[in-house]
Amino acid sequence: MLDHVLLSAAPPSASLDLLPLIMNATGVVLGVLFILISLSVIAWFIIGFKALYFARAEKQTKYFINDVFWKSKRLDSAYQESESLTHSPVAQMFRAGYVELTKLTAQRQQGGAAAGGFEGDGIENVERALRRAYTEEMTLMESLIPFLATTGSAAPFVGLFGTVWGIMNAFRAIASKGSANLATVAPGMAEALITTAIGLVAAIPAVMAFNYFARKIKVLSAEMESFSNDFLNIVKRHFLR
Repeated sequence: MLDHVLLSAAPPSASLDLLPLIMNATGVVLGVLFILISLSVIAWFIIGFKALYFARAEKQTKYFINDVFWKSKRLDSAYQESESLTHSPVAQMFRAGYVELTKLTAQRQQGGAAAGGFEGDGIENVERALRRAYTEEMTLMESLIPFLATTGSAAPFVGLFGTVWGIMNAFRAIASKGSANLATVAPGMAEALITTAIGLVAAIPAVMAFNYFARKIKVLSAEMESFSNDFLNIVKRHFLR
């Protein structure tokens, strides 16, 4: 009998359900939640898109360098292979350098120059074409990445703003009702703290993805610089003799 009384008097267990808290939020807190959820959705879209992009870029770059460029006996055959490797930044650099090299070779033949090759401005033109392609590919790789950094740095502060505003509303409710019991304070505090939680949920994956993609960009950038030097050395050996 005593056990039955104790069990019936025990408070019901409460479970944390975020959806009702989000749906029942009002005013500024609701606006903050909308901003944070929007940032999180966009950030996850960017994470998925860039992860697929870098996976293709790494795979195609490795294939181009190891199986196409160094194994091809002629640059024109390597150029034909590179046409299908649209996601490889190194392949795009090669295409830019090869096109410039082809133009210079055609100009030399049309001008009736000696077969000794071209010097000075010729090799500088190829180098400029490689640098221009490098800049374009770096811009493409870095696109959308700053949004992840912005989300990672701003989302916690936006969530904190919503929390502060919600706490202010909770204290206003206390003042209006003239009591500070748990039933009065708990709903407002829960509504306030949910914004900080959503802010962290949006920020943490964004920061982790930003650091991951920054590493990928650094590796591909090193590959592009190394390839640029190798390509220029080949041009100097075979066209400046």
